[in-house]
Amino acid sequence: MTALEDAARAAQHAPSVFNTQPWSWRITGDTMELFADSARQLDAVDKEGRLLLLSCGAALHHARVALAAAGFSVSVSRTPDPSRMLLATVRVEGPAEPALTDLAAAIPRRHSDRRAFGDRPVSDEELTTLRRLVEAEGAYLHLVRPEQVTELAISTELAGNAERDDPAYRAELDRWTNRPDFAGDGVPPATGVEQDLRRVPLRDFDPAGDAALPSGDAHDQGTAYVVLFGHSDTPVELLQGGEALSALLLRATADGLATSLISDAIEVEWPRHLVRGLIAGIGEPYLVVRLGYLPEVPPPPPTPRRDPRDVITIVE
Repeated sequence: MTALEDAARAAQHAPSVFNTQPWSWRITGDTMELFADSARQLDAVDKEGRLLLLSCGAALHHARVALAAAGFSVSVSRTPDPSRMLLATVRVEGPAEPALTDLAAAIPRRHSDRRAFGDRPVSDEELTTLRRLVEAEGAYLHLVRPEQVTELAISTELAGNAERDDPAYRAELDRWTNRPDFAGDGVPPATGVEQDLRRVPLRDFDPAGDAALPSGDAHDQGTAYVVLFGHSDTPVELLQGGEALSALLLRATADGLATSLISDAIEVEWPRHLVRGLIAGIGEPYLVVRLGYLPEVPPPPPTPRRDPRDVITIVE
């Protein structure tokens, strides 16, 4: 079915840690299966595969949105099978009124923007909308309160220092920021942003100092920081967490917000413990998301995407 292939292609735009795009699709008739690609799991950053599952969940939600916008109702079975790396099965049930068309239009426009956001605050109404969308996908959202931002900054800085001191991390960062053009993945230097004073530090994707983009004149004063979390980190909940992340990012993009992800504070045990404290220990933190408004500047260069022929298998 062409619509399923189109949905799998739309899913290529989903966010993933280090832009590894660790998923593949198998399409048979009116069914598409989502698989994890364990060869793309990050050994230093993501030893337990949490971020891989979140990334795959985001791809799953992108595909669901594309199918809804194309006028199809679907059922989704989330049954992670480690022996096959199968994560979920999407089955087209029949035609439906097109839905989520604004989110589908946001798919190719969504990107991580690590430049400093401006002074304009994110409204309470917008944050409530995002929280409800996240909860509808089976996860939760915590708004980092002003008095908690310093603790979040400390968590991120501790994680960054620990990872920079780890030779395995430095090698992994070098691998995924110096990819050959034909690979269609990774974080190229052209999308890097120079390191500058921020309310919450961001990962340095350009330790060589060749970043193409200035951070800007703003200082993240209006930025909202939210913690995406769930009850636990079982494979199904992490997959749903990724779907919730996609829903949040696409809605934010459709509403004119800029976004970027902060995962390093979750990648290292002690900083993750501190972030868990931000949500009062009631769940397991998955990611931190920056939300805000940028001054009038051109969008950053797009990150590369893998050739769909390497990701999508169609069984006739």
